[in-house]
Amino acid sequence: MDKLVIKKSPALQGTVRISGAKNAALPLLMTSLLTDSPCRYTNVPRLRDINTTTSLLRELGVEVAQPSPNDVLIDASTLESVTASYDLVRTMRASILVLGPLLAKQGKANVSLPGGCAIGARPVNLHLTGLEKMGAIIEVEEGYIRAEVKGRLKGARIFMDMVSVGATENLLMAAALADGTTVLENAAREPEIVDLANCLIQMGAKISGAGSDKITVEGVETLNGCDYAVLPDRIETGTFLVAAAATGGKIRCTHAAPETLDAVIDKLEQAGADITIGDDWIELDMKGQKPKAVRVKTAPHPAFPTDMQAQFVTLNCVAEGTGVITETIFENRFMHVPELQRMGAEIALEANSAVSKGSSKLKGAPVMATDLRASASLVIAGLIAEGETHVNRIYHLDRGYEAIEEKLGALGANIERVKE
Repeated sequence: MDKLVIKKSPALQGTVRISGAKNAALPLLMTSLLTDSPCRYTNVPRLRDINTTTSLLRELGVEVAQPSPNDVLIDASTLESVTASYDLVRTMRASILVLGPLLAKQGKANVSLPGGCAIGARPVNLHLTGLEKMGAIIEVEEGYIRAEVKGRLKGARIFMDMVSVGATENLLMAAALADGTTVLENAAREPEIVDLANCLIQMGAKISGAGSDKITVEGVETLNGCDYAVLPDRIETGTFLVAAAATGGKIRCTHAAPETLDAVIDKLEQAGADITIGDDWIELDMKGQKPKAVRVKTAPHPAFPTDMQAQFVTLNCVAEGTGVITETIFENRFMHVPELQRMGAEIALEANSAVSKGSSKLKGAPVMATDLRASASLVIAGLIAEGETHVNRIYHLDRGYEAIEEKLGALGANIERVKE
């Protein structure tokens, strides 16, 4: 198993190219199941979860080719199975996104209950109740979701009693091929939802309202293929910006989507960063200054993203003043805090908030990654800690960051991947 060995690093300097967004790429690849025509996806990040997704599609009999590392070609006309097995689904929660497309196109689907990051309940019931409203008959037995529909799914008005990105994506894909009009109320508004809708529209879907809390889908009988570029990763962008802020550096993120990061940029400016924005780039300059502690409360988009919470906990540890990070999306999402405390961080957990007493003198230590974004917070901590930090179980990191040690190394970080 690999680990990262990180030594105290100078202020990060230079330019980093942002990869395609994992959270956009996963549902986009699933759109291939809605058509018999070939689909091409570009700017696809090289990640563990992408490999899991392509393996899952191949298991269904779908033809998948990668002519270059960030280019994926999919032809689902060869599909032979509608069963997504436990062996693959257990490693990645997003595997449930095959459910809507398979049901809409093939009339049935068998999908194992999902796995993935261990950060709370994240129930799948919103996916299932929404599909049932569209006429699906669903049973959960022996660890599998077994769904079928007689004829086509039917358009329906679906109110989701909590905001769910995954459920919005699944129902959006299913509704694209449904008979009639579907209205998704209390829909997620994330940029990745807009990206998915734009891809489906390119394929011939009739969708309006993506990016708002009410999405209307007029179902069509068939969809075409697509040639679609994945949205830049706003969480990777934010992670590099926080790493630069924590080290007092100056970096430029290129091939980015600044308009997806308003809440994060606002908090970085509050922390003392000087930020300049172009059409597809963001530059952060701390001018050698130490960051100031900030108060952050996570909430669904367009508010502050839960996937940036852990990185800001680390930033607050070394900032001036007391910072408070409040998590409202997932329970049990402060598993990075005990690891940061092992490095000397002064953090108190109070209900669903992490209160950081700033100016902690972090010291390198062996730490263990518990989930994807917690891993990133430990890497940032390693850059500013005295001595040597060993981040173990980085397979979590490889699920969501493409070549993070190479990109950080190019900015001056003292970081290397070693085999244990």
